Amino acid sequence: MYDTIIIGAGAAGLTAAIYAIRREMNIMVISRDIGGQMLWTNEIENYPGFSSITGYELIEKMKQQALGFGVEIKETEVKRIEHLGDGSFLVHTGRDTFSARTVIVTMGLSPRRLAVPGELELSGKGVTYCATCDGPFFKNKSVAVIGGGNSALDAAELMSKIASQVYLVHRSREFKAFEALVQEVKSRKNIEIILDSQIKEISGDNKVEKMILINNDTKEERELSIEGVFVEIGRIASTDLVAEFAERNTQNKIIINDRCETKTPGLFAAGDVTNSEFKQITIATGQGTVAALAAYQYIQQQKGLSAEIGQDYSTSLKK
Repeated sequence: MYDTIIIGAGAAGLTAAIYAIRREMNIMVISRDIGGQMLWTNEIENYPGFSSITGYELIEKMKQQALGFGVEIKETEVKRIEHLGDGSFLVHTGRDTFSARTVIVTMGLSPRRLAVPGELELSGKGVTYCATCDGPFFKNKSVAVIGGGNSALDAAELMSKIASQVYLVHRSREFKAFEALVQEVKSRKNIEIILDSQIKEISGDNKVEKMILINNDTKEERELSIEGVFVEIGRIASTDLVAEFAERNTQNKIIINDRCETKTPGLFAAGDVTNSEFKQITIATGQGTVAALAAYQYIQQQKGLSAEIGQDYSTSLKK
């Protein structure tokens, strides 16, 4: 039996893993991918210790640190969780079942979809949700970026360095992104901004070939010849996995207290999947820390042992 199973390997999950294993807990991380939303981030300029670092580079540093401490990472998807009468959990993947005294949920958020004809059919065939991951495949091609927030404009700025032509399509008349980023995007000569427009359809013969837009006011349609569509319209919480064990808000984000506890003893949550108001990498790592230490205390208390948490500034693995 594991002391804790961490579901998700983004900033919160990897941090929780590092802190848990430093408490000599027997742990495993289960995740479909490693990196979470950092995979969708190009340049990061507000993470302490780095004036600038790419999302991929930061992921690699966190991953290698965790692996260096001996963290076990299993790249698969959790299908179901059971809470047993003795307070422990069963975590089911497609092929295996694992037992744990505690579970820390750090699944992050999933990309919001356009829900238009052609999107699902051409997903992975030109429709993508990660400019950082898939951008290099569209070198010298014509692409569209959908959205008006920081992630969309960041993707457009990145793709302007790779693609020959970038169309930035936003359903509103005003952007929600930081003004400095908006001005940077507006300065790029190969970015055409199309505001107040919705996507009607994405089409192509087994790959993206065109997209049809409709203007919200005039209802006029416009056809764009493109080879890629980067969907950047926000993220959603897919938390049905723990619906039975955790309270959720109207956005399906997991409600936690200041110890990252849910309503079910032994079940913790951290990072963007929680109801924390602000979504930042530093906040996710902080919550990952809290969740791991709270899980450690919970297990020690269940055993009737002291669970005092002191400072953790030492370089020594054993505490």
